[in-house]
Amino acid sequence: MGNRQNGMTLIELIIFMVIVGIAMAGIISAINFNVQHSADPVVKKQAMAIAEALLEEIELMPFTICDPDDPNVRTAIGAANCTGGVGGANDETLTPLGPEVGETRYAAPFFDNVSDYNGFNMAAGAIRDITNTNLGLNGYSAAVTVVNQAINGIAAADSLSITVTVTGPLNTTVILGSYRTRYTPREP
Repeated sequence: MGNRQNGMTLIELIIFMVIVGIAMAGIISAINFNVQHSADPVVKKQAMAIAEALLEEIELMPFTICDPDDPNVRTAIGAANCTGGVGGANDETLTPLGPEVGETRYAAPFFDNVSDYNGFNMAAGAIRDITNTNLGLNGYSAAVTVVNQAINGIAAADSLSITVTVTGPLNTTVILGSYRTRYTPREP
């Protein structure tokens, strides 16, 4: 019987190492890809939370013909019934929509109507809650658009389209939209 060697030759060992190296490089590349993109859902969820909170805040505001501070707000059936009449300081039907002079989200006199939020923006790093507390959400910004838009047979003057756009890190953008219809006049 001849001498039999058990084991591997140097060439077999080198081929084995090359195959294992290529396989490890592929596995590490896949893990690296997953790690880099694992933050995406967190960024998207945060942007969604900002957009939902801002949209809910806006939807909870009155949508009246007269400014909510006007004594005729509950009974006015048109802008002519507001203090100051059509085009007056209390006429909430004026376009373009937006806040009355001096109104802000953070200090008196406060936004008090859905239309006051048209054009409202929070710059990157300046996401604030309603108490004007900076939430420390660097890299996020928000913008609001409120426009008259007819829906389901309701005249454009009596319905609004609200759009909240939040942008965040990693080119993340969340856009939420809603509609609001006028519910005044109401009997006192």
